[in-house]
Amino acid sequence: MNKKAIRNIGVFVFVVIISGWIGVLVDSFLTGQPEGDSLGMGIWLVLPLLTAFVIILFSKASWEDLGFKLNFKGNIKWYLASALIFPVVTGIVLIIGAATKWIDFSAFNLKPFILAFCSTLLISFLIDIFEETAWRGYLTSQLVKLNLNDWKIYLIVGCVWGLWHLPYYLVFLPEADIQAVLPVSRAIYAVVSLITMLCWAVMFIELFRVTKSIWPCVILHMVEDSLINLIVISGYISIAAGKEILVSPINGVITSILYVAVGLGIRAYRTHANQIIIK
Repeated sequence: MNKKAIRNIGVFVFVVIISGWIGVLVDSFLTGQPEGDSLGMGIWLVLPLLTAFVIILFSKASWEDLGFKLNFKGNIKWYLASALIFPVVTGIVLIIGAATKWIDFSAFNLKPFILAFCSTLLISFLIDIFEETAWRGYLTSQLVKLNLNDWKIYLIVGCVWGLWHLPYYLVFLPEADIQAVLPVSRAIYAVVSLITMLCWAVMFIELFRVTKSIWPCVILHMVEDSLINLIVISGYISIAAGKEILVSPINGVITSILYVAVGLGIRAYRTHANQIIIK
């Protein structure tokens, strides 16, 4: 393995893991900041991407690895899939919830929901450029170049992605939002969310690898941020007590299993396509 590449990845992972805690420290010295939108959160969001850029600049690595090209040719179906995966899986979970009577839709109002969903797409898109460039464009691409097997890549990216979120779940995220999703302590919610990210990582990584572009991942992430958080946190649905862990569109076990299945489906397509090319 390339020792220089491993060192650079190690530096990136270290900065990523401490970035949120740097933000927490900054916020501890500042008062009167809006909850969920502080300077510390800005540092937490931006620092991974800046770190990746600095490493690439000083190591003279290829900027093409980040996947900034759109790569539309042959990938239109994946762009379409990136916009539909979260709505389709969420729809399946909601149908399961309705059939079992674990989810109550009495508060659901379609027109305000659509307006709220559309109003958040742009800001989600911009924020998710930072995340997807860091996690898929940099970290995933560098791990692939080390010729690690797929499962190691899923595990490393998923864990780093989850650990980066820890300050968000333990400090930044408003308590009311946590209780709206899963009525547990912050620590337990952080653990559940880490497992969720490990499950999601398969899907995001495979979408990046099959298209060699971050943009389908940005769209996938944008739709996720604008859709499932809105449905649950804004109260468009209510989930029966004790059933959140099963059918929550955010952290539900059934939901996560479906996303792993989607990811493995994309992986099967990619590996089959690669075998055809080799032949």
